[in-house]
Amino acid sequence: MTRIHLAGLDFDGMDAAAAAAWIAARPAGAPFGYVVTPNADHLVRLNRDPVLRAIYQRAALCLLDSRVVAGIAGVLRLKAPAVAPGSDVTACLLARHLACGERITIVGLSPAWLPALIERCGLSAPAHFDPAMGFDRDPAAMAAAVAFVRDNPARFVFLAVGSPRQERLAAAIVAAGGATGTGLCIGASLEFLAGARARAPDLLRRFGCEWLFRLGCEPRRLWRRYLIDSPAVIALLIRQRVG
Repeated sequence: MTRIHLAGLDFDGMDAAAAAAWIAARPAGAPFGYVVTPNADHLVRLNRDPVLRAIYQRAALCLLDSRVVAGIAGVLRLKAPAVAPGSDVTACLLARHLACGERITIVGLSPAWLPALIERCGLSAPAHFDPAMGFDRDPAAMAAAVAFVRDNPARFVFLAVGSPRQERLAAAIVAAGGATGTGLCIGASLEFLAGARARAPDLLRRFGCEWLFRLGCEPRRLWRRYLIDSPAVIALLIRQRVG
């Protein structure tokens, strides 16, 4: 695969459909590998945290989940990979690549929304584990999450506990050994599919304004991320252009 360096990270140049096909083609019994889908907020964070950056660099697949980052890169005449939002990859996998009766494994997603996800996506009952908030800072809780994934093997393992918790969990699963399948670090993707959160209309997504829609829906939670933290990605891209 051709990789494209952008904002301190090497990306795989795949859109969502191609990424889903690549993931689906990976052998179910292969040693556990994981997929990361960094957006602007992730890129800023991992450029300040070398340990987290190394976790992203060790991913089996790294997909750009930000049309804004791709657009700014284009303005600066930097080569950018295709945009492959984690939510689109998730929807494509469940709709096109899941065998009849195939069971998936989910870490995250409130149990209250599991029935809606099953009904809306036509799933068999998944292996589901919803760790407590802050589990990544509790060695025993992290070990329990790792053990759940190892003990519930699936071709697709959805790690839906938010960044950077899900990426740290994915790395811990690899380090522990014994697990198989592909872990997808996909944040709120399952909540969108279950109806727990509204996703931006397609037109807003195509024009790179999904972040604005989400900010309007959850201003108290997201204002700092979108208005203060994420814009720092512009400096990363300018540095790359100048350097």
